[in-house]
Amino acid sequence: MNASELRDKTLDQLQDELLKLKKEAFNLRFQRANEELESPARMREVRRDVARVKTIIKEKVSRQALEGET
Repeated sequence: MNASELRDKTLDQLQDELLKLKKEAFNLRFQRANEELESPARMREVRRDVARVKTIIKEKVSRQALEGET
């Protein structure tokens, strides 16, 4: 998932995506603890995707706040 795809989504869609990614991260941590993790690299991808989504959400919220002031 790249940033341009995320920027096309609405704020609600981004928050749903964030929730989905956090659940996946939890499941991956659980699998790692039980030594059932198939792809350790997926944990890194999910962490970065969470950060990417949070960044886009913050950009959208701050942009809305700026537009509301003017």
